[in-house]
Amino acid sequence: MVESPELFAVGEVALESGGTLRSARLAYVTRGKLNAAGDNAVLFPSYYTGTHRENLAMIGPGRALDPNEYFIVIVNLLGNGQSSSPSNYANFPAVTLRDNVTLQWRLLESLGVKQLALAYGWSMGAQQAYHHAALFPERVRALLAVCGSARTSPHNWVFLEGVKAALLADATEPPQRGLKAFARVYAGWAYSQAFFRERLYERLGHASPEALLRAWEEDHLGYDPRDLLCVLESWQGADISNNPTFRADLPSALRAITACTIVMPCRTDLYFPPEDSRLEVEHLPRAELRVLESKFGHVAGGPNRIAEDTAFVEAAIRELLVKGR
Repeated sequence: MVESPELFAVGEVALESGGTLRSARLAYVTRGKLNAAGDNAVLFPSYYTGTHRENLAMIGPGRALDPNEYFIVIVNLLGNGQSSSPSNYANFPAVTLRDNVTLQWRLLESLGVKQLALAYGWSMGAQQAYHHAALFPERVRALLAVCGSARTSPHNWVFLEGVKAALLADATEPPQRGLKAFARVYAGWAYSQAFFRERLYERLGHASPEALLRAWEEDHLGYDPRDLLCVLESWQGADISNNPTFRADLPSALRAITACTIVMPCRTDLYFPPEDSRLEVEHLPRAELRVLESKFGHVAGGPNRIAEDTAFVEAAIRELLVKGR
């Protein structure tokens, strides 16, 4: 059983939207010990529908994220039901990924972290890691963005509009049909065409595509729809250049990243495709595009999901932790 997270009380926070988040809190867990210099920290933010629980599966002695060597901080997104969220906070305002990473640095500073050895994440976790490297370049030595982007693409935005519409089509409370529809639409995007053609769902314990869809339905009935919509809005607006520093100039924001970087899209990801990552890497000063060759689509890069894909990700983590020194 995974322990409950620690809660960092942030207090009153002025948000990018102009709103205010009062009595804000970030839920987080740590593994390992911070060194005297405060620079052996690895930040591993949560992803959409994920919490610290899933990320913990990547951490262990002898693994790339080894708590005997590094101080690993897993922080939960605002809106994910663990940190301050619509489900636990009345009249929850709109929040951005910039709001998230700004508060995450307040947490990191309270823990004594001076510099990150690595900012690493998958999906929305990768988008947060990108934000850290662009907004706080002097504090991030290495960056690994797995199946994620510096800015949500127009096609990605449209995909999210589709799952949002499925959820909002059900006006009942709780919207069980809406949550099931959300899950079914999402499942079609999470995996690749080859995943279904080659019956790779059987490796995940599902006898058929319909069995997989029913499992997704059951899983998503456990989510609060208000939280899903809140974090989805943060995802749709993700853009490291949408701030007074970079003034919507994405190439400029990418060039500001000084971290040793690996951008790792999956070849068959339907909404974070390698083509988008390649355009970003062109502007990154110290970056490599390293494509994850997998038929599991977006899910390939998920924490500890697919053994061979996890091994590929962990090799990159080890490499960056050495190169970033």
